Amino acid sequence: MGVPKRKVSKMRLRTRKAANRWHAPSLGKCQECGTPVRSHTACPACGSYRNRQVLDVTPA
Repeated sequence: MGVPKRKVSKMRLRTRKAANRWHAPSLGKCQECGTPVRSHTACPACGSYRNRQVLDVTPA
C-alpha cells in the first residue's frame, strides 16, 4: 500500500484542488443576431450555426 513519504504542503494541496474549481461558461456573440451564445452551439434565438441556418426557430 502506498504511504506518503512526507506531509503534503498547504500550497501544493490548494494548487491541486484549484484545477477542479468551477468556471463560468464563456459566451460569444451570434454572428447573425448578436445574442450571447456558448461556443460550438447553435443559436437558440435565430437557429444559425457558422453562418448557416441549422434549426427551424418559429415563434410559439
